[in-house]
Amino acid sequence: MPDNLPVLSLITFSPLIGVLLLLFIPKTQGQWIKTVAVLTTVVPLLLSGWLYYDFNANLEGMQFKEEVPWILVPLNKETLSGLTSFFYQFNYVMAVDGLSLPLVFLTALVALMAALASVYIKKRWKTYFILFLLLETGMFGVFMAQDLFLFFVFFEVTLIPMFFLIGIWGYMDRERAANKFLIYNGLGSAIMLIAFLILVTTAGFIQTAAGGGTSIHYSGDINVITENLFQNAQSYVNQNDPSGNNPFFLSETMKWALFVLLLVAFGIKLPIFPFHTWMLKVHTEAPPSIVMIHSGILLKMGAYGLIRFGILLFPQQAVAWAGVLAVLGVINILYGAVLAFVQKEFKLVLAYSSISHMGIVLLGIAAFNTVGLEGAIFQLVSHGLISALMFLLVGSIHERTGTTELGSLGGLAKSIPFISGILLVAGMASLGLPGLSGFVSEFLAFLGLFESHPVITAVGALGIILAAVYVLRGVLSITYGPLQEGLPEMRDARLIEAVPMITLVAFIVVLGIYPAVLSGPLHQTVSSFDQFIHSVAKIGG
Repeated sequence: MPDNLPVLSLITFSPLIGVLLLLFIPKTQGQWIKTVAVLTTVVPLLLSGWLYYDFNANLEGMQFKEEVPWILVPLNKETLSGLTSFFYQFNYVMAVDGLSLPLVFLTALVALMAALASVYIKKRWKTYFILFLLLETGMFGVFMAQDLFLFFVFFEVTLIPMFFLIGIWGYMDRERAANKFLIYNGLGSAIMLIAFLILVTTAGFIQTAAGGGTSIHYSGDINVITENLFQNAQSYVNQNDPSGNNPFFLSETMKWALFVLLLVAFGIKLPIFPFHTWMLKVHTEAPPSIVMIHSGILLKMGAYGLIRFGILLFPQQAVAWAGVLAVLGVINILYGAVLAFVQKEFKLVLAYSSISHMGIVLLGIAAFNTVGLEGAIFQLVSHGLISALMFLLVGSIHERTGTTELGSLGGLAKSIPFISGILLVAGMASLGLPGLSGFVSEFLAFLGLFESHPVITAVGALGIILAAVYVLRGVLSITYGPLQEGLPEMRDARLIEAVPMITLVAFIVVLGIYPAVLSGPLHQTVSSFDQFIHSVAKIGG
């Protein structure tokens, strides 16, 4: 890849090209609107594949970095003598490592599959796809941003389109679902903003000599914040002034407060019990193509933020709370699995299943070793593929039958054998069948945690058994047995449905039988995370 090519910016903002084109297409030209939107999502997928191929798995740290001065906000320096300048400096900084790279590719893949699944959308195609492409831009930015303010902007960009996509194109109770989504995620964003502001005005402090005086500014750059917290022992962040005159000092109490704030902020997005109720409404009321993105990508933003900011900026606090994180993970696993088993609506089965599977991510994080962290990130990618496939199938079934109530379905294998067969494969992947991606991620997460918390691991493993029960119950209720009376005559998958189904199944199988495709670029990054966390935690202890 040419060194001067801003590939990360091209990936992030290429969906906006589609937005511009859609603005000039009359809203009555539905076929043109759909074609342009789908082709637009192909561009970032091709660029993401190129990025994945060109990524050097043997290097630590960030690659393909792009940095441009962006926002400078002068501050009042009248009360500070000897200063030549005093300001906030937020730069446009983008980069990827082994943590963000797979999530960038997953975003591009699921976005294309969801665009194809949007064939079920029946109204206001132009507005729908404009919001869809804006949402895709926000998701890319979240996984590549290396400045706290830039990250927050992209994070917020995902909320606005998602609110309208749920509230306009969802089902009967769509407006309540959209409002609940906005309230919970808005609260999480507010908490995150508070934590980020404290970090910027303490650990983001930079002092330089300039023009015979001193220049002070605050930066949101993650590298600057990390250096002040850990690598620069002389940083004001680490110098406690007994007189209390050092405004940049981060006490242990404040570090704990920041860690908890970030845990709650990203725990709402993940979601961690009991911050999960908003997600249930979204999964049941949003259109299937949007739930593909929500379950496949947006939930992963919570785990990504927790690792990138909560764990890597506050490793001592995170390691000290390893047991708490593990217990929260087990609660997610068992709570989601038990309630998934008793649901009569298949979309709710999948919603509670997502809660359960996000618990496995928490277990992998709580292991705080290379195997566990790899399992957590592997689970993010695996569940992203599986949940996107599941909700693609939900859309196909609902389009044909008008329902996803388990009691109203049955015997669909006779009339739509291809869709039923894909549903069985997706179910097997969800319950962790060997040879599919779900098995690899669950095995690594549980293996990593067993070393430090064997009892908690054993309890959490019960979720695997329960997963087999609720998944098979749901799949068999839909596909086998006598064909329910009153169901219309159905046609099996069309080409525009079969292509994303086969594509997602292919990735699930490839990750299951050849996990090195993901673990290759992931391993070096996770190993460096593990060494960094334990070196800091040891020093702190």
